[in-house]
Amino acid sequence: MRHRKHHGSLGLVTAHRKALLANLAAALIEHGRIKTTVAKAAALRPYIEKMITLGKRGDLHARRQALASLKHRPVVDRLFHVVSEACKDRTGGYTRTTKAGFRVGDAAPMAVIELVDKATDTTTDNTENA
Repeated sequence: MRHRKHHGSLGLVTAHRKALLANLAAALIEHGRIKTTVAKAAALRPYIEKMITLGKRGDLHARRQALASLKHRPVVDRLFHVVSEACKDRTGGYTRTTKAGFRVGDAAPMAVIELVDKATDTTTDNTENA
């Protein structure tokens, strides 16, 4: 039976959705905070939490799994060295989503998704992406 198997497709085909989530996750790892729509933030949350868990594991297989999903070696390096170190004492809930009003052009509900234990390396308050 296929009951309750449907996940949020965001109105995209599979390849486009995977690429979108990988790019959003890479931006979140790089900047620590991004601004996107509420639906994309809700879809990104379990994806990025799994990536951070891989980073906390830290072995070669976990690194290869993260690289297969994220596709950017500098982002994977930052995930394994900076982000996983900042989240090492936390057992889950690595992200926080805050609603941020509505977009001007189409009134889409917007949200800010950020890492809870932000690394102070390159994260600043003015690095929000659309």
